[in-house]
Amino acid sequence: MATARSILQVVESFQKSRTLFARTIAELALKPQNVEILHNAGVLVLLRPLLLDCIPQIQQLAALGLSRLANYSEELAEVFVTEKILQQVLFPLRDINRHNKKAAANVLRAVAKHTAPLAQAVVESGALEPLVHCLEEFDPSVKEAGASTLANIARHNARLAQAVADARAIGFLILCVQEPEIALRTAAGTALSEIAKHTPELSQVVIEAGATPHLAALLTHNDFRVKRVGCLALSQLARHVEDQAEAVVEQEIFPKMFGCLKDQDPQLRRNGATLIREVVKHSAALAQLVVGAGGLSVLIENISDTFGNERLPGIMAVGYIGAFDEMLSSSVIASGGVAAMVCALVQEHEDHIKSASAWALGQIGKHGPVHALAVAEAGALPHLVATFLSKTSSEDLQSKCKKALKNLSDRLSHLPALDSLLQVRPSCILKYVLGSLAKVLAADSDARAKFVTSGGFEKLQNLAAEPGTELRECIDLINSVYPVEIVHYYSPGYSEVLLKKLTGAKPAIPVG
Repeated sequence: MATARSILQVVESFQKSRTLFARTIAELALKPQNVEILHNAGVLVLLRPLLLDCIPQIQQLAALGLSRLANYSEELAEVFVTEKILQQVLFPLRDINRHNKKAAANVLRAVAKHTAPLAQAVVESGALEPLVHCLEEFDPSVKEAGASTLANIARHNARLAQAVADARAIGFLILCVQEPEIALRTAAGTALSEIAKHTPELSQVVIEAGATPHLAALLTHNDFRVKRVGCLALSQLARHVEDQAEAVVEQEIFPKMFGCLKDQDPQLRRNGATLIREVVKHSAALAQLVVGAGGLSVLIENISDTFGNERLPGIMAVGYIGAFDEMLSSSVIASGGVAAMVCALVQEHEDHIKSASAWALGQIGKHGPVHALAVAEAGALPHLVATFLSKTSSEDLQSKCKKALKNLSDRLSHLPALDSLLQVRPSCILKYVLGSLAKVLAADSDARAKFVTSGGFEKLQNLAAEPGTELRECIDLINSVYPVEIVHYYSPGYSEVLLKKLTGAKPAIPVG
């Protein structure tokens, strides 16, 4: 006959076996090479009932293993939907045990991060309400897990972000941003950023909830991770419309955030430049505010000291500043911005960064002859031409170079700079150069003489242009301001015509 002790030993052995199984699976799931084997062995189905185990430790270990498996790939995460594991996860999420809540929230976070449909499945399972309740917990780690999961849901599209906002999460996230724990502040700030990034309406909801001053306060935190999130969240609030950018600027973030662009952390430097870019792009007034606070020199230093994608937001910010008016463009030129753009155009290998540099040069030089000359004197023209002609350049990069060359040649009145562009073969660019040359030569007799003595006029006559084309019309327009004898003298084959006249032979080509 079985004794009470022997019966309890059986129960205890079963409990130890469940604990050992859940713990072992969680450990094995840490290594990517084990995940497919575990999945094929059916461990997801085996772990699912352990989420409802009577022993909290087993629940937590089962949830830990599931979160690691779901984190591995989108395909595995989809199994959580098809096998209805998400519904099982909600039970520990609603539990009074804070450790169970944290473990369950991490499972949902791992599922929601992959795609919008998976995040939508998490929402449809009814997880938003208990996730928001996690933000009210006393334990900071539970709040962090809830905030991170909400961020992963909101990041995919405006519909999901709206669902998070409708669940009244924003107010609790703002409270979490004010907590002392670094991980919690980072998670909550990220969630607010993911909500605000999609539409002006969602950004306005976050602003009206009072998030802006608390996010601005993150910029002066000692930890670079907190400052990183602060810059990112404020840039998402500022990106949509000018009024919202002004709401961000009203928090007096300039010049105190400029130090972020000089930090040792590359991501913080990039987020800082992104914040400035999202502010200055809206209006000349906002751009002038940044310039007046000393932001232009900081941006140009950032561009000069960084490479690759880290360089991109700074390049675009300077391009936006230089695009608005002559005064701001002059400020960019005086601060050495043109040289920094030329360096980026030459040094970078990625086409999208070179495109941004070419675009910025065109924006800086488009205002007038002085600005175009400053860009030309920095050596930008030959690099723009070479990049445009390169067979490896993308269509977008070629388009940006073409537009920049048009902007510059339309404004250039400096004869040597225009003369140097006569070697450009594509007529789509050359016609702009010749158009500017025609304007300069028609108005300046000295320039007409210099154009001849420099060899530019001879190069012009050697250009191959079919009759009736726009390029031919430009050449004829320039020729019309010179005596016909000069035109004949520098025309190809004219020496042969003279020689045949001298010998009395009938010329092969008519003169004139």
